[in-house]
Amino acid sequence: MQPSHRIRPVFDDPNLVSTAGLVPALRLAESAGLYDLLDGLSVPSPNAAAKTAAVVGGMLAGADSIDDLDLLRHGGMNRLFAGVRAPSTLGTFLRSFTHGHVQQLDKAGGGLLAGLADRVPGLLAGGEVDGIAFVDVDDTVREVHGYAKQGAAFGYSKVRGLNIQLATISTPTAAPVIARARLRKGNTASATGAGRMLAQAIKTARAAGVTAKILARADSAYYGWAFIGTAIRHQAWFSVTARMNPAVLKAITGIDEDAWTPIAYPNAVFDEAEQRWVSDAEVAEVPFVAFTGRRKAEHVPCRLVVRRVKRLQPLASDGSEQGELFATYRHHAFITNSTLGLVEADQRHRDHALIEQVIAELKDGPLAHLPSGKYAANAAWVAHAVIAFNIARAAAVAADQHRARWATLRTRIINVPARIASTGRRMVLHLPTHWPWANSWESLWSTATGPPAIVAT
Repeated sequence: MQPSHRIRPVFDDPNLVSTAGLVPALRLAESAGLYDLLDGLSVPSPNAAAKTAAVVGGMLAGADSIDDLDLLRHGGMNRLFAGVRAPSTLGTFLRSFTHGHVQQLDKAGGGLLAGLADRVPGLLAGGEVDGIAFVDVDDTVREVHGYAKQGAAFGYSKVRGLNIQLATISTPTAAPVIARARLRKGNTASATGAGRMLAQAIKTARAAGVTAKILARADSAYYGWAFIGTAIRHQAWFSVTARMNPAVLKAITGIDEDAWTPIAYPNAVFDEAEQRWVSDAEVAEVPFVAFTGRRKAEHVPCRLVVRRVKRLQPLASDGSEQGELFATYRHHAFITNSTLGLVEADQRHRDHALIEQVIAELKDGPLAHLPSGKYAANAAWVAHAVIAFNIARAAAVAADQHRARWATLRTRIINVPARIASTGRRMVLHLPTHWPWANSWESLWSTATGPPAIVAT
């Protein structure tokens, strides 16, 4: 492909737009109840619902800062959307949020997810009765720069930033959506507020129509009564990576050699600790009682499932049986109360890593920056990002792009150029001929503008 040298660029067409996919995406959100939910937002700023939609629309189109929200004000966008505001106005709007207002927006996001799941039944497919659904909780640190950022501090990642805790909902056949997210100070411990986060996520999943058994998953940072006790109270299974404390080490040492079941991964797994690809392993389980240091009512009888991988270069042993065992193998243990088979339980637990993909998509999108120096404004930005992510996920499912990442959706569906023409009292969007994903775009349009899907009962 060679560029022509007979080109003269002129920015002079008031009828062109570069993000035509925002029309069906925001229509889908509207049909799922977005604007009705935003009516309860009491931010001391006029037209709060319209401004929230403008921020979300900008994020859907790729904005990762307040200045980038200006991409909504070009060509014929004012003919397609009412209420588009300047970035300065939206920045003032975000800075008017308090903690309570962020909670209101967070609640609206949960309600929107339920509306989207109803409007796009495939969004949480597989969460029906007799199925299984997963609620994953994790956190990440978003590095920030400058000393004006409220709440920024050095946390476990050893970088100065703000901590974001989030919970996702997924099923074996549906990609994850975000149930809840919360901005926290940079030095906040991972498990702080884990119980409340899990409880909100489970309630959001139920409100979104998930009737299947829920498996709550987390890594070793959440190995504690707050997370596991919440799962038990909400009648959910749990699957949490165990910390290698003396009780866990003793239980692993007591596993009989004949109890190990060899497993072969369909695809090799990269072992970060040893920096190598692992293609096979062995699993075993033993009965275990967790948290015996707490009061008796909080002791948790469960299964301790252990996966071991043989070291390529065994470590030096102290000569004891336990020392020899841990010098020869690397062990990964987790506790669970599920009734899944041994190999499936291990597989389902390892799938917890999918939440890292959600975090990566957010950091590749609106959370590339936390754009304000004010903590509450950044918390509001995170809440807007959650709403935008879920709209994008629902749009991808409606467009038959079920596993498309957010960046892929922007390329194929959202950031599509179009020319606006008028005929009678209607506007016509002229989209590119031979667009490779035209069928997907039209599928999204049909879902967004058509009647609600009929669900068999």
